[in-house]
Amino acid sequence: MAKKTVATLQTASKRLTKAIKMVKSPKTGAYTFQEAIMSPEDVDTFLTKK
Repeated sequence: MAKKTVATLQTASKRLTKAIKMVKSPKTGAYTFQEAIMSPEDVDTFLTKK
């Protein structure tokens, strides 16, 4: 499973990160991408959970 973190976004007073994770579908075997915008501290949790 490949994963990567892309782009650091900055709004008024919050610092946010957009994380993109590539996930393999158990049914078809095709890969899909899951995207989320979160604080930098939560990125590792997002990338490690399935």
